[in-house]
Amino acid sequence: MAKVLATEIRVGNLIEWDKRIWRVLKCYHVHVGGRGGAFMQVEMKDIESGTKTNQRIRTEEKVERAVVEPREMTFLYQEGNDYIFMDKETYEQLSLSQDFLEGQSEYLLPNTDILVNFHHDRPIGVQLPSSVILTVVDTEPILKGATATSSYKPATTETGLVVMVPSFVLQGEKIKVSTDNGEYIERI
Repeated sequence: MAKVLATEIRVGNLIEWDKRIWRVLKCYHVHVGGRGGAFMQVEMKDIESGTKTNQRIRTEEKVERAVVEPREMTFLYQEGNDYIFMDKETYEQLSLSQDFLEGQSEYLLPNTDILVNFHHDRPIGVQLPSSVILTVVDTEPILKGATATSSYKPATTETGLVVMVPSFVLQGEKIKVSTDNGEYIERI
């Protein structure tokens, strides 16, 4: 297993903590000025039992990344609560539930290439690209007098993800969204 600094932990990573494998659901870098040092606040889910925990890990601390076999796959379609993927080498299909993809399904569009991580031939996590391009299907119209830097408004994308966007973004436009934190990056 490889050790990485706490600051290198990203959403979707698999790490070993307390002799168990956990999937990172959320992670935030927190810096407390004056008192103590900076740390990463990490919310993670045990891939075996499904229990969640929050851990504070000092930024200079190293954690073990789980040894996994990544396989290139393509997301094909959604069928009810299941998401269907195809292995790009063997063309075998794999069905993963919405619960398994917790927090990541809103970034999936048909024909999106991703990495599915396997541990002992069992899928244990999905690695999304660092950003995705989504179409805005619903947002408020431009407000007169609002400037691009001062105001943000909610926008719903084609996958159901709600992103805070600058006021100049309109319905039907494509935006680039970070898969790490779900934040707007730019208009395409």
